[in-house]
Amino acid sequence: MEDKMERTIKGKKVKMSQIFMENGNVVPVTILKTEEVLDKDLVDKPIVVVGKSKGKGFAGSMKKWNFKGGTRTRGQSDKPRAPGSIGAQTPGRVYKGKKMAGRMGSKRVTVKGLRIVDVLSETREFLVSGPVPGSRNSVVNIKVIE
Repeated sequence: MEDKMERTIKGKKVKMSQIFMENGNVVPVTILKTEEVLDKDLVDKPIVVVGKSKGKGFAGSMKKWNFKGGTRTRGQSDKPRAPGSIGAQTPGRVYKGKKMAGRMGSKRVTVKGLRIVDVLSETREFLVSGPVPGSRNSVVNIKVIE
């Protein structure tokens, strides 16, 4: 079995953008900046990006878990965004892991299947195809699979 070498680069998310390829396709990219010196042989290498997702604060059950909500008619004045029943009389408690309102986001996220599209050596930036977790200026770890 072949051992794959991994190289970890610590970077910072700069912004999202898009580039146009020679064949006319548009590729959405994320621009990442690093302190390390980058070489052009990283282009088209597969990578795994680990970062902290954007925090969304306290979110209700409809936003956090995509609950449908109640009907908006027949006297439902204050319940259309309520989660509904959260348990039965027996066992007389709410089960662990029940999907309820609470803090959303701000968790460690791993995104696989991305690749490096271009390397800008003079500014120590590189372009990654697709989304990278986190807000602007957030720290991300990039594992380059050799």
